Amino acid sequence: MADKRGVTIRELAQAAGVSIGTVSRALKGQPGLSEQTRSQVLAVAQQLGYDTAKLRTGKPRRVLFLYSRSIGSLASNPFYSYVLHGAETACREAAVPLSLLSVLGGDDIAAQVRRHEADALLVAGYLEPEAMEAVRQCELPLVLVDHFYPGLRCVNDDNLRGAWLATHHLLEGGAQRIAAIFGPLVHHSVSLRAKGFRRALFEAGRLFDPDYEVVLDPSLDYRDAARDAMRRLLALPAPPDAVFVYNDSTALTAMEYCAEQGLRVPQDVRFVGYDDIEAAQHGRPPLSTVRMDKEALGHVAARALIEGEESPSDTPLPVELVVRESSQAAPAPPPSRAGKRRAAG
Repeated sequence: MADKRGVTIRELAQAAGVSIGTVSRALKGQPGLSEQTRSQVLAVAQQLGYDTAKLRTGKPRRVLFLYSRSIGSLASNPFYSYVLHGAETACREAAVPLSLLSVLGGDDIAAQVRRHEADALLVAGYLEPEAMEAVRQCELPLVLVDHFYPGLRCVNDDNLRGAWLATHHLLEGGAQRIAAIFGPLVHHSVSLRAKGFRRALFEAGRLFDPDYEVVLDPSLDYRDAARDAMRRLLALPAPPDAVFVYNDSTALTAMEYCAEQGLRVPQDVRFVGYDDIEAAQHGRPPLSTVRMDKEALGHVAARALIEGEESPSDTPLPVELVVRESSQAAPAPPPSRAGKRRAAG
């Protein structure tokens, strides 16, 4: 007999001694389960009075694009604007409405989701653990993009390889003191970019120096944090001659700070960013960066929701290095006339 508040799918999974995913497949009649397991789940569901009307059949009626306000507005964070556009395109192609919601950990996320009348969630970017748990408790089909959570479908680009490509490019160009600027390392994509940076150094036989890896100060405004990170690197006894930056917006601000300090890019310090936002090609100088198809991230995630592909997938979307002026090695100076005469003699 069901209690007055209704049984959740989590409670049903605990009572049946199986995972939430197994309960979902059993109740939806999806393949991949033994008949014994399916019968066990259905029997427990009937015993507890689980409301099977909660289950979605067919494509969703409305997808909710959900992201954390901690990343700022979508206007100030162009990366997620591209992701949103890709998701909106996929939903429009499938004739499924898409709505937008920003949240923080202290919000009543379940109530806000209910007000949107969504029956599928696309979560973009990092969510604080409290917010992530609240999202999962909504018990709706869920796909993450630019984030990772065990057991959930996650759509990411190849962050590890992208950072390796950027750092390897700087190494090949002859940089001797390569530094890095990162955002919060709790973010899945940022932690993988840090790992790719360190791997490239290790494979090149370079010792990792923690002084050359700076994390943005979370207490500062975004632009101020980027300027502060570059200031700290330039204050080192041997300042870097190249910097890999975890995203383009931060890289462009760090380059501006270098120019204010009288440093030339790339002659004095070279830069490679990440994301290939539109502003990168208009930097002074144009910014080398790692390009991924940002709209594809949103499109793939939304299609997975619409088509019911919610099981985990470990295949990241490909990336490529885009080399522009900011990372070009300075050409060797021409030999002096005296040098030419000695060579001729």
